Amino acid sequence: MNYLRRLQSEQPVLFWLGLALAFWLGFQLLLFVAQLLLGPFGLPGWAPLVLVLVVLVVIARRQQRSR
Repeated sequence: MNYLRRLQSEQPVLFWLGLALAFWLGFQLLLFVAQLLLGPFGLPGWAPLVLVLVVLVVIARRQQRSR
């Protein structure tokens, strides 16, 4: 964790590019898993994206309620 804090203060551009890349890869992985789960049901192509977004919204709402 100290490595990330030091990277953020010494090279903020590299830190934010790495963070953006990590979020993008994580979202792509979530979409891939959703496509694997929903593929056999013959749903439209946008269904995995909607599923991932709904799950993220539900998680965000639960986190706000717990405060």
